[in-house]
Amino acid sequence: MNITSFLPTAIHAAEEACKEILEVYHSDDFQAEVKGDNSPLTIADKRAHHKIADILASTQLPILSEEGRQIPYVERKDWEYFWMVDPLDGTKEFLKRNGEFTVNIALIHQGKPVLGVVAVPATGEVFSGVIGEGAWLKQNGKETKLDAHKATDLTATGLRVVASRSHMNDETQQFIDKLKDPSLVSSGSSLKFMLLINGKADVYPRYAPTMEWDTAAAHAVVNSVGVKVLQSNTNEELVYNKENLLNPYFLCY
Repeated sequence: MNITSFLPTAIHAAEEACKEILEVYHSDDFQAEVKGDNSPLTIADKRAHHKIADILASTQLPILSEEGRQIPYVERKDWEYFWMVDPLDGTKEFLKRNGEFTVNIALIHQGKPVLGVVAVPATGEVFSGVIGEGAWLKQNGKETKLDAHKATDLTATGLRVVASRSHMNDETQQFIDKLKDPSLVSSGSSLKFMLLINGKADVYPRYAPTMEWDTAAAHAVVNSVGVKVLQSNTNEELVYNKENLLNPYFLCY
């Protein structure tokens, strides 16, 4: 299968979802509600989901979306390829109107993210990546290929760590305490990963819960330029389409 041939469709789906989200963002009617896990849901999440599902339907591949129906493991465990979608990642940021929210679309092949699109509605930026092909940033109609990254030396002085002072937990603090003179940078949603590939951060320790759709698209993009997303307990890359869609803690660098 030619994975790269799916990239224009995925980018188109993400950009159209951004338009749906921005219409709601610039209105006064978010129609916010609370889901069963206490996370917020807005009409923008729903509109983005439906737009993405409509466009990706042309690929004839299954879709696992945060805002779609819950698909039992017995039904999805044998999928060879499928789309994993978070139509609006960072709903809390959306509600705060701080611009730090994204649309995430990933193509998963046998547990690995092989293509990813992370679109930023507030800025119009679209990050994309295909394993083995590289990654790109589309902005103001212009597409730029992103540079491959050299290995990060975690013993180096002055590393920039993606972490929030206001949401610091013990595990993250312990990781930071082992570094030499680090500085902190912060962002919402999957933009945290993008800080590493646009040269604004060096390492992203995530010792807090995330779901597979929170990370899959960004994982594909960063992997495309040589950035790893390693499970903190095994040092293996995160895997996808598990029976339980909760990610283990991870380290991205």
